[in-house]
Amino acid sequence: MELGLDTFGDVTVDDDGNAVSAAQTIRDVVAQAVLADEVGVDFFGVGEHHRDDYAVSAPEVVLGAIAVATHRMRLGSAVTVLSSDDPIRVFERFATVDALSDGRAEVILGRGSFTESFPLFGYDLADYEDLFADKLSLFAQLRAGEPVTWSGATRTPLTGQSVYPGLSSAPLPTWIAVGGSPESVIRAATHGLPLMLAIIGGDPARFTPYTDLYRRALGELEQPTDLPVGVHSPGHIADTDELAREQLWPHYRTYMARIGRERGWPPPTRIEFERAAGPAGALHVGSPDTVARKIAATAKTLGLNRFDLKYSHGTLPHEHLMRSVELYGTQVIPQVRDLLSAD
Repeated sequence: MELGLDTFGDVTVDDDGNAVSAAQTIRDVVAQAVLADEVGVDFFGVGEHHRDDYAVSAPEVVLGAIAVATHRMRLGSAVTVLSSDDPIRVFERFATVDALSDGRAEVILGRGSFTESFPLFGYDLADYEDLFADKLSLFAQLRAGEPVTWSGATRTPLTGQSVYPGLSSAPLPTWIAVGGSPESVIRAATHGLPLMLAIIGGDPARFTPYTDLYRRALGELEQPTDLPVGVHSPGHIADTDELAREQLWPHYRTYMARIGRERGWPPPTRIEFERAAGPAGALHVGSPDTVARKIAATAKTLGLNRFDLKYSHGTLPHEHLMRSVELYGTQVIPQVRDLLSAD
């Protein structure tokens, strides 16, 4: 089982509570990735957003910087919003990351939980579903690294078109990110692509029907039935359970309150936070032992091949993120593997 880390490049605060610049936040993300590589993390994913509370709008550029500063872990997106991008340009950018990293690039494609990229790049949100389905069908061919012949509804056809640069080793590893839609699960199975479940709320066990559906659909669609299944889920690690929760709570509260205002949700309460951080919640918050046991339980319940911890949370400071990364690599990952091996 692979264990990775994801960040959205959330704009953080310094020791005095002042907002760090977006430029410094991006440099901090690179430092966090270098540390992750050093402590044994398997994968590092960088998200894409186009708003003031996130610093990363061009994840492939950040991944390129990380690629030349790291040596072993795989590098990818978390996620690439394919609906509002051009599949050929996405492939070209990740093929470039693949070259810089000597074959360590992969991409996680999704529709995105934020929609600011649609008006920004001139797309109609009413075409949300059709754009993703059409562009995914093209990208599924592009990832093979061979000349493409394709036609669809959202762009002009291609006939024997080669796309450059080439890949170190084709096909480009490509996952489909799913937030809880059965239709999205079926889409991943239809294209024969690995499934990445975003579990950001509720009991991870409630996603069992989706993993069951995916594996059943692979068989019925005559796709390989051993394709990987992964989970992306939030968390924070500190030396003790109490310290991890006290460090995270004020930043989590502010972060979730802003999203709530935008989407009509009530602000989070401490009781809800504690419930989410408990055994049946989606937050993996606590000491290395607590987090390792929770990840192992999720992995066993869902039959996972990979778990990616979303370790950045709003304004949570860089120093706390670095410590979380260090503990994840040096203590959580070995414990998770020991727990799974014991079973």
